[in-house]
Amino acid sequence: MSESFPDKSERRPYQAKRMIFCVCLALLAAALAALGTWQVQRLAWKRDLIVRVDQRVHAAPAPAPAQADWGKVDAADDEYRRVTATGTLANDKETLVYASTVLGPGYWVMTPLTLADGAVILVNRGFVPIDRRDPATRREGELSGPVEITGLMRMTEPKGSLLQSNDLAADRWYSRDIAAIAEKRGIGAVAPYFIDADATANPGGLPVGGLTIIHFPNNHLVYALTWYGLAAMALALLAFILRGEIGRGRRE
Repeated sequence: MSESFPDKSERRPYQAKRMIFCVCLALLAAALAALGTWQVQRLAWKRDLIVRVDQRVHAAPAPAPAQADWGKVDAADDEYRRVTATGTLANDKETLVYASTVLGPGYWVMTPLTLADGAVILVNRGFVPIDRRDPATRREGELSGPVEITGLMRMTEPKGSLLQSNDLAADRWYSRDIAAIAEKRGIGAVAPYFIDADATANPGGLPVGGLTIIHFPNNHLVYALTWYGLAAMALALLAFILRGEIGRGRRE
């Protein structure tokens, strides 16, 4: 018995649909491959960032950018630079920002440092546990007179954490939002960065500095392999369909 095939006119709509599907598969494979290539580029960028930040963290400290240079401060070039700043701490204007650290839950103590020219840099002096949030329980650590702060430059963290927003009215803070803290505390000219103080011990042991965590998730290689794998699957399906169409055409 000879094999029968549908009339060519009957096959045209079917062939058109298959052609559209094949074109969509090709476009999908191209898009997935592009995403894989983008992740490879991101991998190179992330590795370069890790190297640059490591160099900054271990470099000798330099003077913190002065007010005249605040407009030039950029996260890509300046975050995690080791810097020093000299001034007077306004301990009466400290702000407590909720923190979860290796020492447990507690607060970062954000204190304005007034420089000789009147400008202000917020300083994260370090961590205090929940039961020591009251400044009266840690008076020894409230330094007076001129002090030199050494630490890492950090950029503002606007609005709040991933789960909770800052509440200015209630004075509850979940991120180190420079502009909002300055507004709440009535601070004038404030730097667009803050300084994470290093581990230099404070009198009385609090606040505890030097707890900056520097971690950059680097899953770009996994993502790239995933996108490339999906692109290969789409191409394999496309090849299977085209091979079937070619074989069918020969039999006709």
